[in-house]
Amino acid sequence: MLAALTSVPPFAKAMLQHIGQRLGVRASLECFTEVVFDGNSDKIRPDGLIVVDGGRGRQWHCLVEAKIGRTEIDADQLTKYLNLARSNNVPALLTISNQFVATPRHSPVRLPKSATKGVETFHWSWMSVVTEAMLLLNEYDFERPEQRFILNEMVRYFSHRSVAVTTFDRMNPEWKELNSKVQSGARLAKTAPEVEDSVAAWHQETRDLCLLLSRKLSHTVRLRLSRAHREDPTARMRDDCESLVATHRLSCTFDIPDAAAPLVVVADLQRRCISVSMTLAAPRDKQRASSRINWLLRQLTKTDPHGIHVRAYWPGRAPTTQASLADLRDNASVLESENRSLVPTSFEVLLVQDLAGKFSGSRTFIELLEGAVPTFYERVGERLRPYITPPPKLQRQQAESADDAGAPDGHHDEAVGNRVAPLPETTPMTTEQPDSS
Repeated sequence: MLAALTSVPPFAKAMLQHIGQRLGVRASLECFTEVVFDGNSDKIRPDGLIVVDGGRGRQWHCLVEAKIGRTEIDADQLTKYLNLARSNNVPALLTISNQFVATPRHSPVRLPKSATKGVETFHWSWMSVVTEAMLLLNEYDFERPEQRFILNEMVRYFSHRSVAVTTFDRMNPEWKELNSKVQSGARLAKTAPEVEDSVAAWHQETRDLCLLLSRKLSHTVRLRLSRAHREDPTARMRDDCESLVATHRLSCTFDIPDAAAPLVVVADLQRRCISVSMTLAAPRDKQRASSRINWLLRQLTKTDPHGIHVRAYWPGRAPTTQASLADLRDNASVLESENRSLVPTSFEVLLVQDLAGKFSGSRTFIELLEGAVPTFYERVGERLRPYITPPPKLQRQQAESADDAGAPDGHHDEAVGNRVAPLPETTPMTTEQPDSS
């Protein structure tokens, strides 16, 4: 991977910008492996070192520690590397493993702030490296064919099963216990291991889903996070634990390029179901509820209706209405509100899968979830388009009447057909030459 970074500048630029390093035209990049530092009392040896020379004496160094297979980043070892970086004025440490994090600025290991003081920590999953390379191979026009060849060879190497680059394929061991407590009505504590570990596993799975969609769509799909959660993974963990305890739900939102709306995924532990949905604003210039409903249904004429539902939102305190797509095709009025004078403000199209006992299986839950999300996008997401209000039309009857009336004292505006006052007469401007004296 380090060799590919140095040999394929577009790949290096794409990867390093995720950790805040922009490679300019004059910047150079060097990578080293098995780095040894003088005076290293702990005799630890980082797996790599990245050096970016920005010119004019500006350099940035970053240690690299990588794990393969199911080996995870170790907190004690990471602390030693942070101390090594700090003592040698290395400002950053990058870890790479099969663990997933929401953004490269998050770490899969919880460390006290004192341990990271003076050294920034970053993390890449091996799958994120492969995904970024695949996106470049699909989208980027390489000027030098050997760069495409090298990057393609790297992807081919990492794709071999013996290399053990894996996706997130199972929830945490406490997942089943958490589901049992929810089903039995037991009280959950936001700091309980089954809650925190399940939320941490969900965070890894949401990142893996993001990469999965990116590979399938050949476009970069991003996980939508608030600014507070992007900057502070601890705050995200705390807030999501509180939400799980309060609602018994886990959720995430994805931004897909040029899609009609964000894609929302919800895992409901109480109902033991998965829902995937997108919400569109209803056409505001259509005055009847039936017209707005039919506008949406026309977009889904070729959609397999199995498991697809439509939920309508209404103004004020009017309750939402919901019906299956199959029922709506037979009778669109079943979605209308009891108050016939109201028109819907937005529609949510959702795929609901009831998993029953399979929901609590740590592996089956992930398999079914990763099948449901692409299925929904293929059946629904690709077909949805936001409504665009048509431009105003020329009032032709009014324009023709104005033309028939004539305009002897003025002229007509061709755009709207209204009479315009004649231009005032003007006196030509003269310029007097200055006296030569």
